[in-house]
Amino acid sequence: MTENPPEGFGPGGGGPGTAGSLEVTGLRRFVKRPSGTSRASRDPAPGTQPRARQVPDGLPVQLGGQRQDDPPGTERCEMCQTILDGWHGHLVDMDKRSIACACRACYLLFTHEGAAGGRYKAVPERICHDPARPLAGTDWNELQIPVAMAFFFFNSALGRVVAGYPSPGGVTECELDLEAWDRLATEYPLLGELAPDTEAIFVHGASPGGRPPQTPPDKSEYEVFLIPIDMCYSLVGELRMYWQGFDGGTEAREALDKFLAGLRRRAVVLERGR
Repeated sequence: MTENPPEGFGPGGGGPGTAGSLEVTGLRRFVKRPSGTSRASRDPAPGTQPRARQVPDGLPVQLGGQRQDDPPGTERCEMCQTILDGWHGHLVDMDKRSIACACRACYLLFTHEGAAGGRYKAVPERICHDPARPLAGTDWNELQIPVAMAFFFFNSALGRVVAGYPSPGGVTECELDLEAWDRLATEYPLLGELAPDTEAIFVHGASPGGRPPQTPPDKSEYEVFLIPIDMCYSLVGELRMYWQGFDGGTEAREALDKFLAGLRRRAVVLERGR
C-alpha cells in the first residue's frame, strides 16, 4: 500500500512517480466548495498532512478550460471552447491519462468506439447495482483491501485492474490481488460489466453515518455499484476538503453519506442475460 496513486495515471501514463501527478488544488477544483466553508473544515488536521504527491499518477482532472478574460469560475469545453453553462460531460484523454470537460455536442462525438482514433473516450453516465448479489465480507477480505471503501477500474494502458481509496491526501493506492479479482468477477456479474478507463466498481461496507472509510466494518455484506470514473475523483476531492483528524470527521462522513444516498437513488438494477 502506498500514498502514491495507481500507476499509469498522469500525463504520459508512466509508472509510479514518473507520470505527472494532480496537485491537491486540482482535486479541489473538481467539487463546488460550499459558500461559507472555512479553511479549517477543508484541510486535514495537523499530523495528517500527506507527502507532496498526494493524488494519483492517474486521471488528473481538468475542469473546463478558461480564457484570460473569462470571469472567475467560467468553464469551457476543452474541445470547442464553448462556455459550459449547463450540462456537460467528461472525456478520458487516453494520451494524457486525464479527464477533460466537454459540451453535450462534443461529448456525443466520442460515445462511439474508436472515435478520434480512440484517443478520447466518453465517460458513461450509467450507475448500476445488483441488489441480488451484494459482495460477501469473506470475498471482500480476499482482495486484502485494508479499508471499508475502495474503487476499482481497468487501466487499458497497464492492461489490468487498479484499486484505490480516499484518504486525507487524495487517492491511496492498494496492491490488488488480481487472481482474487478475476475469481470474484466470475461470481459477481456487476464486476464483469466494467468498461475500461471510463467506469469504476465502487465498494462500500460502512453503515451510513457510521464507521469512517478507513475502518473495516463488522458486517457480512458490502454494497457494490458500477459508476462513472469521474464520480470517484469527485468523491475523493470532496472528502479531502472536509477531512479532519484520523477518521475524517463529521463533515467528511456526512459528505460520504450524501454521496451514497445519491448512488442508491440513481442506481438501476443490472440487466441479466446480456
